Amino acid sequence: MSPQQKPLGIVVGVDGSPSSTAAVEWAARDAEMRNVRLTLVHVVPPVVAGGGFWPETPAPGGLAELQEGEARQVIEDGLKTALEASSPDRAEQVHSEVRNAQIVPTLIELSKDADLLVLGCRGQGALARALLGSVSSALVHHAHCPVAVIHDEDPAQSHSPEAPVVVGVDGSPASELATEIAFDEASRRGVELVAVHAWSDMGPLNFGTPGRAPIEWANVKEQEEEVLGQRLAGWLEQYPDVPVRRVVVSDRPAPRLLEQAENAQLLVVGSHGRGGFTGMLLGSVSRTVVNSAQIPVIIARKP
Repeated sequence: MSPQQKPLGIVVGVDGSPSSTAAVEWAARDAEMRNVRLTLVHVVPPVVAGGGFWPETPAPGGLAELQEGEARQVIEDGLKTALEASSPDRAEQVHSEVRNAQIVPTLIELSKDADLLVLGCRGQGALARALLGSVSSALVHHAHCPVAVIHDEDPAQSHSPEAPVVVGVDGSPASELATEIAFDEASRRGVELVAVHAWSDMGPLNFGTPGRAPIEWANVKEQEEEVLGQRLAGWLEQYPDVPVRRVVVSDRPAPRLLEQAENAQLLVVGSHGRGGFTGMLLGSVSRTVVNSAQIPVIIARKP
């Protein structure tokens, strides 16, 4: 079962950086698997001159022309990358455009008509793997559709195409959407789905303290396995072709999701969990995962 397709299909932000190139390649392959349109967008913010105590004015014509030329080159390079990553018969389904506007508001608006928004993480440098760039960070918080964040490495080369898809399951509405996305992605890839359910948000269970009875993991594991089974039951019926490996642990979710991601090709998590705030905030688990994972991460967001 696939979600209802939206007009723009998969939208990928293009800026010419190495992580942007990796994002275009991944988005092209994912759009082909889903058989949806791929829309490449390069957003050029307004160029202004001035500053300090002087009012800002439009930039001189020469600077504007230079920016326009660079924008054309960026989008042409992105389009070439997308077509090379796609089958020849996909050319009519690949579109590109340049928009002159503020970057974040423009991509947020486009996300209303997208099945998925794909972005590269921040580019090269020591902090690239620890922190998201300002644009990708803003969009994983505010987009109106799921957001995929792609790191600099070529996703097609870093992990085997037979590697599984991993999803975090905690029973929240965002987790339910993440589960739907993960089943769909695993089905299209023909791979196993690893469903991770972390029972405790307080870390591994230890011995009880004096005067208090210890919480025995054995006493609750069977119950939590049943909970996970209930969360997966409907999706197993809709995707009988997807083999599922269930991982139920007594630990914080993020470390165990990252552990499973080491041998996976894709990780899917909700934008906020059962204990998080709703609305525009990104939950602590999804924030940790998207900052730390070395594979593509889809953050399941709803309009």
